[in-house]
Amino acid sequence: MNYSRRSLLKTTGLAVASAGLAGCSGPSEDASASTGNESTETGTATEADASVTVDATVAVAAEWNVMRARLYDTIALASAGRLGTAARVAEDVFARFEQASSEWGTHEQLEKTNEENYETFEEHLGGAKDAFSKGNADSGVDLAVQASDNLLAAQRGRVDSAVVDAMGVLLFGARARDVEMLAAAGEVEAAAELAHEIYESFEEAPEHSVLEDASGELYETFEAGIEGAADAGDADSIASSARSAADATVEASYELVPESVAGAGHLALMQSVGFDAEVLAGLGGPGDDYAHASALTLYRARAADVTRLVAQGKTDFAATLAGDIFAHFEGARAHEALEEADHDAYEGFEGGLESLKEAAQSGDTKATEDALATVDENLLAGISALVGGESATMLEAAFFRARLGDARELVAVGETDRAASVAESLFARFEENEANLHEAVEHESEDLYHRFEEEHLAGLVDAAKAGEADTATTHAEGALDALFEFETAVGTTAEVSAAEAAFFGARGFDAAALAEVGAADRAAAVVKSTFGFFEEGAGGYHEALEHADHDLYESFEGALGGVRTAAEEDGDTYGAAKTYGQKAVDSMYAVVATAAADAGLATAASERMSGVFQTFEGARVHEALEHADHDAYEGFEEALSTYVKALEDGSEVDAAAEGYVTATARAQFAVVGAIDKAPLDHSNHNHSHGDGETEYTGGPNVVEGVPEDADHVVEMTAVAFEPAELTVTVGDTVAFEHAAGEAHTVTAYGDKIPEGAAYWASGGFESQEAAEAGWEEGKGAVQSGQSYTHTFETAGEHQYLCIPHEAAGMTGTIVVEE
Repeated sequence: MNYSRRSLLKTTGLAVASAGLAGCSGPSEDASASTGNESTETGTATEADASVTVDATVAVAAEWNVMRARLYDTIALASAGRLGTAARVAEDVFARFEQASSEWGTHEQLEKTNEENYETFEEHLGGAKDAFSKGNADSGVDLAVQASDNLLAAQRGRVDSAVVDAMGVLLFGARARDVEMLAAAGEVEAAAELAHEIYESFEEAPEHSVLEDASGELYETFEAGIEGAADAGDADSIASSARSAADATVEASYELVPESVAGAGHLALMQSVGFDAEVLAGLGGPGDDYAHASALTLYRARAADVTRLVAQGKTDFAATLAGDIFAHFEGARAHEALEEADHDAYEGFEGGLESLKEAAQSGDTKATEDALATVDENLLAGISALVGGESATMLEAAFFRARLGDARELVAVGETDRAASVAESLFARFEENEANLHEAVEHESEDLYHRFEEEHLAGLVDAAKAGEADTATTHAEGALDALFEFETAVGTTAEVSAAEAAFFGARGFDAAALAEVGAADRAAAVVKSTFGFFEEGAGGYHEALEHADHDLYESFEGALGGVRTAAEEDGDTYGAAKTYGQKAVDSMYAVVATAAADAGLATAASERMSGVFQTFEGARVHEALEHADHDAYEGFEEALSTYVKALEDGSEVDAAAEGYVTATARAQFAVVGAIDKAPLDHSNHNHSHGDGETEYTGGPNVVEGVPEDADHVVEMTAVAFEPAELTVTVGDTVAFEHAAGEAHTVTAYGDKIPEGAAYWASGGFESQEAAEAGWEEGKGAVQSGQSYTHTFETAGEHQYLCIPHEAAGMTGTIVVEE
């Protein structure tokens, strides 16, 4: 350490001049009041070292540096056109910030520093996420920079100016690692351009003089590395130069501040690289989030069929369709993903489905339309939360294609007025620029835009209103073709394939709806044309699926053929459509997973983290951390090793990344002597259906396992009791075993048990109303590994339900005989 390379007076003057941004002019009251081992550097200290307060606020400042680095991640991703990923990163930063609720977490400490700055940070961060989601790169970048500046202001208000300077230099190191990340992802041109932008930014930044005064040699190394990355023409050279620049900032930090402070900053940089690796692993293809969003797009199309069937008088079938969407969602991979991405959208979607089922059953057309609007609004919000940007636009095009297919089939069965209504709705949505589709199509091609909207979509509306079936069909097909041309022009093969999987799945359900209203011939024709489109390639979907999973490809084609056979032979077309629909959903995940594997970026991400391990083994912070807290040291190495392996295997990556982030944050607090103030793991959360944290409990007769004396066993799967109906004898004991899914209840209907029978329910409640009220508090739950037992003493029919999954059709009947 040799802080004397730099004038203390100059450092202090720079920081104090700008500290007003945070509403403070120096270290916090907590920092200045700290004493003992927590507030000073352990061991022999120079005069410069002694002037720097070392305590928990330094670790907080390092965590803010991680957040600033992630904000610059969004800028790097936006520069490469990856706006959807940029939106997801910004969303993740916001979520982590909100969950960091412990006293020394980033949230509480930022709020404590300055209320106005805290509120402005949240506004900027949320605005950046929304801007990226809507495809507005420039606005998103501006807001991300402003959010970073809010955190810089907080650093200036809480820690010594020398610490701020060191963190600023290390942030440029993190930005250099972003260049390396883009190069590894194959974004060579974007990586070089980003390096150029970083160089220009550095020339104007305070860190320029900070680094130059700290070490002329390291200053030159950094500039040479960034310039070299900007001028290089291949990925390896860019990555090597950028890494050299980043390494220089680490060495410089030790010239600026005491070893423990530089160590905390270096660990924060390692944490940032860990986040980068997670992003990198997902850049090889659209990613699972895209597949989740594609599955939600299919739900949008399926839900839209409900209103059509109600209008055609098929209320029971429409209600069944709505209930089946709920049932499928409860066991779907997209379920937890939506819940985590946007809990409000998740609850709004499930609540809307319940209302849709009830409205369909009653035949109330207006209520059905209102419920559909709720379902669609929340699914669209969920898609935006999961992918955003161009990805959401791509899936919007697939949804429009599915609805245009609906309009075409309505024309085919003589329902031209309803076809016109569908087309008018699409026209309005397009004009409103829903999911940025209008602007994206117009931006891609003026000719394509005019063909889609002015020639075909408007033409469909006019022809359908006039009852001109042939002309309406021509325009529907023209609009379909125009949107498909848009998809293939702007999307990768994997993106187009997953989006088209939603369209293909919707066509299967269209065939089932046609068969239900007596148009079996048309249903078979729909399947035939869909099969033909698939065989022609479907924008690469055919080849992508065959490459991804040959068995799935064959079963997909077989299931599609099964829909046609059922329609032609007056069979269960809807059952065949559900089987085929699941194959379509499976194909979404298969094609995106294969795209990522083909890109090999999981390997690149793993190598990136292996490099972190190698760096740590030879870094100054290695010994400092081991000396400061051996448990934190071992926890960090173990978490890092687990993360490397997870990236290599491609399994449990999210959990391993979370463990690594938590361990690194603890290490930051440990190395500055404040391990007792390290925030708890904010990732531990509950997937309850309410706003708070629900602690699930069972109650009387909820036991571990299945009792040996049980006469019968009913399994509770994700959304069903199996068997749904069971006949027993008076005195028999039935065990209801949790077999899959979230927590369930076993709750008798109060008015659907035999007269004189004692009320029964998991939780020991005396009425259905009490059981439902208890569930809101988490009582009466049967969880994994448990069962609820009841001995039936009264003959007759006992009907029961699972409270959280009744809307999905999770009900059952026990018939008790003498």
